[in-house]
Amino acid sequence: MLIKFLLALLLALPGAASAQTIYSYTDERGITHFTDRKPDTGVEVRVQRATREPEAFLDVRRTGPDEAPVWWFRNRTQGPLSVRLALAEAENVVSEPELPGVFVLEGGVERELVTIGALEPHRSWRYQLQTETVPGRAGARHDPDQPYRLPLPPEGEFRVGQAFGGEFSHNEPGSYYAVDISMPIGTPIHAARSGTVMDKARWFSGSGTRREYHGQRANFVRILHEDGSMAVYAHLDYNGVLVRPGQPVRRGQVIGRSGNTGFSTGPHLHFVIQVNRDMELVSVPFEFEAADGAAFTPRAGQMLAGPAIRPNSRPAARVPGG
Repeated sequence: MLIKFLLALLLALPGAASAQTIYSYTDERGITHFTDRKPDTGVEVRVQRATREPEAFLDVRRTGPDEAPVWWFRNRTQGPLSVRLALAEAENVVSEPELPGVFVLEGGVERELVTIGALEPHRSWRYQLQTETVPGRAGARHDPDQPYRLPLPPEGEFRVGQAFGGEFSHNEPGSYYAVDISMPIGTPIHAARSGTVMDKARWFSGSGTRREYHGQRANFVRILHEDGSMAVYAHLDYNGVLVRPGQPVRRGQVIGRSGNTGFSTGPHLHFVIQVNRDMELVSVPFEFEAADGAAFTPRAGQMLAGPAIRPNSRPAARVPGG
């Protein structure tokens, strides 16, 4: 019997694998020490930042005999994950349940999704199992009960570099309705709306303009809202995420520090609201809340002050950002 298994993973918006910063120092005896905690010592301490690769939302494993393999899928995030399974190049194959199909895995859950076997047991059989993942539950509606709080600290003024439909990088469904706010590295980032931390990446460093490479290497926090929509706070600093997956956060809570990581030309915060529509991650328009409680749509060049808009602000030159 000839059996060929090939798993093709088609991934969407991967996160980051866990890692640590390594500190090293040499003591008075000439012995070099390595630790993952910043040492309290008077000698010179060397810092080695971790180098990470993007990690998939989904872990896949196979159990069972070759004649009837069972596929198990684990959602690595702490929010719903939609998984589409399909068979390609299938010969003499039957599956239970029948494929293609879309399944939803809740946060952190691993379960069996499909069993595959030969339709006629005495003949050879082969297939490709294709897996596509999109965070969130299909059909979620964006229905906030109030405008979003500015994700900014109470002090300081910050300029909108790109707004909705920005030509530099806001030209795809997942980022069209995004806003880039320029700010110094290390600026506290506040939650714009209450929710639960779904995923994060915090160990990337460096930035650049190669979308295919740097686009997956931005530190971020993804927060799931009550209505099923998700807020993404991206380009955070190395180790600049201050919350953990599964943690509830309240509106206005500090969740991280701004940075310049991933697909970016300068320090800024990329903020976007996304929903899963028919297995496509798309951005949706949103409004911020002004100091007087009124709602406003951010525009390029606008100056933002604290958790509100500065009165009588005038558009300024656009500052590119990812």
